[in-house]
Amino acid sequence: MDLDLITNILFAMIRIGTPLLLVALGELICEKSGVLNLGQEGMMLMGAVLGFIAASTTGSLFVGVCMAILGGVLMSLLFGFVVQVLNANQVATGLALTIFGTGLSAFIGYPYVGKTITGFEPVSIPLLSSIPLIGKPLFAHDVLVYFTFALFFAICWFVYKSRAGLKLKAVGENPHAARSIGLPVIRIRFMAIAFGGAMAGLAGAYLSLAYTPLWAENMSAGRGWIALALVVFATWRPERALIGAWLFGLASILHLVFQGLGFAVSPSLLAMLPYLVTILVLVLLSRDPIKQKLFTPASLGKPFRAGDSG
Repeated sequence: MDLDLITNILFAMIRIGTPLLLVALGELICEKSGVLNLGQEGMMLMGAVLGFIAASTTGSLFVGVCMAILGGVLMSLLFGFVVQVLNANQVATGLALTIFGTGLSAFIGYPYVGKTITGFEPVSIPLLSSIPLIGKPLFAHDVLVYFTFALFFAICWFVYKSRAGLKLKAVGENPHAARSIGLPVIRIRFMAIAFGGAMAGLAGAYLSLAYTPLWAENMSAGRGWIALALVVFATWRPERALIGAWLFGLASILHLVFQGLGFAVSPSLLAMLPYLVTILVLVLLSRDPIKQKLFTPASLGKPFRAGDSG
C-alpha cells in the first residue's frame, strides 16, 4: 500500500466521518442536559432536503446551509415542546420525530429527486495541504469540514472549560438540585435540544450540498442512528466522538479499498463492515456496565417537572 493510497484513505475517512461527528456532537450536548432525542435521522433528512431546495432555488449555498440549520432547529423545538412542556415520553417522541422527518422530507423533496447542483468545492490551504501524509486529509477539504473542526474545538472548550458547560452538566445529572440553586432547567434543556437540532440540520446540509450535492430520498442512510451509537461509544466525551466518527469513516472506505485490491469477498458483505464495527464496539462497551454508568448523565431520558421534589 503506497503513500498516496493511505493519504486518500485518510482524506475519505474524514469526509465520511464529518456528518456523523456533527450529529454526534449535537446529540452529546443534548444528552448532557438529560434529554434523549432519537429523532436525529429525521432532523438530518429535513436539513438535507431544505438545504438543497434553498440552495437550488436561490443559487446560494450559504442560504442552503442556513435553511438546513433552521429546519433542524424547528424540528428539535417541536420535539422539545412535546417532551418538556407536554412531558411526553422522550424515546417514543424521538422515534415519532424520525418517522415524521423521513416522510416529510420525502414528500417535499419529491420534485427535486435526482437533480444536482454545484456543491461546496475543496479549498486547499497553501503549504499545509502539501505536507506528506496528513496535508491532504486535514487541509484540502471544503469549508464545512473546516467549520466542523472549529465546532469540535469549541464544544470541547464548552464541555470542559466553560461555566455554561458546568451548568449543562448539573442539569443533566440532577435537574431538581440544579433548579434549587436557581438554574433555569427547562430553558437550558430547550437550548441543548435546539443545538442538537442545528447540528443535525448542518449534517444534512453537508450531505446534500457537499458530500453528494443532490437530493435523494433517505440519503442519510442510517447515519443518524450510527451517530446515536457514537455518543454511547464516546461515553459523552467529544474527543471520543471524533475518534468514533473517523473510525466509522475508515470502515466505510475500507470496503472500496478491499474491492480495489482484489479481495474475493462479496461487495454487499464488505458494505456491511461499518455497521458491523458499530455493533461490535457497542457490544464491547456493554461488557463493563458499571464504568458505562459512571459516565452516563444521571437524569438521561427522565422527564422533569418543576413541581416535583425529585
